[in-house]
Amino acid sequence: MATARRNDPAARADGEVAVLYSGLHAVWGYRIARRLWRARGLPGSRFGARLLSQLVRTATGIEIHPGARIGRRFFIDHGMGVVIGETAVIGDDVLMYHGVTLGGKGGGQGQRHPRIGDRVMLGAGAVVLGSITVGSDSVVGAGTVVTHDVPPGSLVTGQPGVARPRRR
Repeated sequence: MATARRNDPAARADGEVAVLYSGLHAVWGYRIARRLWRARGLPGSRFGARLLSQLVRTATGIEIHPGARIGRRFFIDHGMGVVIGETAVIGDDVLMYHGVTLGGKGGGQGQRHPRIGDRVMLGAGAVVLGSITVGSDSVVGAGTVVTHDVPPGSLVTGQPGVARPRRR
């Protein structure tokens, strides 16, 4: 809740955030589903994890696969339409807006989804596809389509996304 209050000036109180923020509910549901996903010795745990993630998606409009790995202090603001794929990796202190997709490109096994570094901001409607890396301290602009690696400290805009050094 502290992360929501730090990132959203409209967040007035912890009670309001706890009850009304779908991004927070989706992350809480993900954390429980992730534990089930990793409980390999428990029969039906992967099915239960997927079932929970789909129930959370129905309730929040945010789909996070329980196989994804998400760091600390992750915040989804106005999260409707967010999709995070099974092999996605998200670092610490990442801020994500509505309509973001961290999707796979092609089939097969292994790392199919993006790796997002620490302190990255993903703007509304951004699409990051494939087994690529978005470096730490980068910003992906709203509506940007990213299909290639992004160096740390970059600003990425356009379709396809073009990375340039980020001015502080």
